[in-house]
This record gives sequence, C-alpha cells and structure tokens, in this order.
Amino acid sequence: MTSTDRIHTTHTGSLPRPPGLVEALGLAGDGAADEATQDRLLRDAVAGVVARQVEAGIDTVSDGEQSKAGYSTYVTERLTGFGGRAYPLRGQQDAIDFPDWGEPLRAGIEATLATPACIGDVAFAQPALVERDVANLRAALAAHPDADGFITTASPGVISMFLENQHYASHEEYLAALAAAMRTEYEALHASGFLLQIDCPDLAVGRHVQFKDLSSDEFRRMIELHVEALNEATRAIPPEAMRIHLCWGNYEGPHNHDVPLAEILPTVLKARPAQISFELANPRHEHEWRVFEDTVLPDDKVLVPGVIDSTTNYIEHPELVAERIVRLARLVGRERIIASTDCGFATFAGFAPVFPSIVYAKLGTLAEGAELATRELWP
Repeated sequence: MTSTDRIHTTHTGSLPRPPGLVEALGLAGDGAADEATQDRLLRDAVAGVVARQVEAGIDTVSDGEQSKAGYSTYVTERLTGFGGRAYPLRGQQDAIDFPDWGEPLRAGIEATLATPACIGDVAFAQPALVERDVANLRAALAAHPDADGFITTASPGVISMFLENQHYASHEEYLAALAAAMRTEYEALHASGFLLQIDCPDLAVGRHVQFKDLSSDEFRRMIELHVEALNEATRAIPPEAMRIHLCWGNYEGPHNHDVPLAEILPTVLKARPAQISFELANPRHEHEWRVFEDTVLPDDKVLVPGVIDSTTNYIEHPELVAERIVRLARLVGRERIIASTDCGFATFAGFAPVFPSIVYAKLGTLAEGAELATRELWP
C-alpha cells in the first residue's frame, strides 16, 4: 500500500483487551473459561476493537492481538519445544543503570508475563489457532468493507530474545529452527489475504537487552543473521504483502542505551518486507527522521513511522502529528508514508500503560493529524 492520494493510517497491532477476556482465555491466572465461552468472548472482542479503530479513522486495522498473551510469547501456544521458566529481561542495560526505576518494572513484568525457555525441538503444531484469528478478523471486517486488515506475528529473532535457548547447540541453530517453524504461520497468514506484520524488535531493542555485551560491529553481524532467518522464512511471500516493525522497547524509561537508527538501518533495509514500521514519536527517537536526509530509501520500500507515542497518556495535538508526518514525507515522498503509532498499546496481556479510552483518543488524533498532513502535502 502507498498513500497515493492522502496519508493513510494504521497502528502496530496490540490494543487493550476487554475486562474479563484475559482471565477467560487463561492468559493470566488460572481461571480459563470453557471453549465455547472463550470463542464467543474473543469473537466479540475482535469485533469491538475493529469497530473502534474504524470509528477513530484508522484505514488498516488489526484484531488488536486479543487472543495473545504477548506479541512474542504467544508462540508457545503454537510451537512445540517450550517449557520451564526464563528471565530474559533481567539484564536490560538501562535498568542496570537506574535500578530504582528498573527493579519495579522488572518485578511487574515478571509477575504478569510467563516466559518459558526452549527446552526441546521446535515445530509448528497448532494451525487451528491461526485459522481462528483469521476468521475472527474476517468476520469483524465484514461490517466495515472500506477497511483493510493486518495480522501480527513474531519474527524468529524476537522469539529468541524472549524465549531463551536451552536446547540448541548455538544461537544460529535456534534461529534456523524458529524460522522453519514460523514459516508455516507466515504463509498461512499471507494466504488469508491480510497484510502480514512481522514484529522485529530484536533488531533494535536487542542491542541493550539480548546482546548488550557485544561490540557495535558484533551486534550488526548478529542482526544480519536475524534478517537472514526472517528472509528465509518468508521467501515464498511477496515483499509488498508484508511489513516489519522495529522497536527499542515499548516502555516509558531511560532508553539511554538505544542503538541509533542510523546504525541498524542498512541491515533493516535488507529484510524482504516492503513496509518498515518504526518508532519516531517518543523523545529518544523523534529526531531520527533526519536519518533519511542521508539515506536513499530503496524504490521498493515504504515507511510506516510512529507519530503517536504508545507509552504515555498524553494525547498528541493533531498539528504535531501532521508536522511529524510532513517533515519525513518531504524527504522520502508523500506516497511512501503511512502514519502509525510507535508500538502497541497492550503489548502483553495485563500490562498496558495507556488507559483504554485514551488509546482510541490517540488513534483519533492520529487520523486527524494525517488529514492535516494530507492538506499540506496534496494542496
């Protein structure tokens, strides 16, 4: 998709789940409802979030990741080989620098987010769960024929970041196994006709979490491997049917060790998906639109910049949103910008820093800002 006559809008996937859904699905605690009740609540939840996205003015909408405990950890419900418990976020570099901030955050995440480890051979085992998500989004979109749909999925690299390898002989071997297993999900989602968003925070946040002890050159070589694994897993899918999402960590915190976009962009551009979603609204990265003053964007790439912060309850002014869109569009071309959010608003079930009512107000101001930008870019 390109913005041929106006700036189109989307977001990056997760949205607040209705009260009771998390417990009913067994995503937190142990009060899971029966299967029929789960199916009904989930179907209604997806219909509700799709309707609210459309009402807010979003063009390309998602199921809000309503069925998933977390954007990366959900795969343990679909893949074999996972069990036990790992604590991958304990070594986060900015949390080490600022323990008075980091410790409460870590404790809160560990209390709500179970992260098992890889303890056996990885294989895809639950195609029915993919079919359920596709069916729910398709049913919800039937009431909104003018809206497009996208579905999120986890990259091999981000799975390796959250679900520690305790089985394979090397990181490379683990990546290859994940790529082979997730290829089934990628191709099934593509076959549904929805845009495939592959979440790749490992290419950015991995610098100060998973690979904080590596040199800059070593880190770049590592994410080259991650991109190669992703490209192998998606080799049968047309690039224009996919986008990747970069993230430096969807949390309100110091971020003083975030790797600059300029350092990773050459590697990111090697990924097959045509659309690149990335953070451009939060205070640590808003200045990085200037990277594209010196970077020639390949003809087959489209940018999906975050122009709304997903970690605070501030509602951005539409004129600020428009300013963020326009200054980047002036560099790369108005047709190659799709306005989005920095990240998801409910990345993990039970852990959402932005209040639900404010989430949709922020999506509304995203649409208003895109309209203002359109007036300036298409006078």
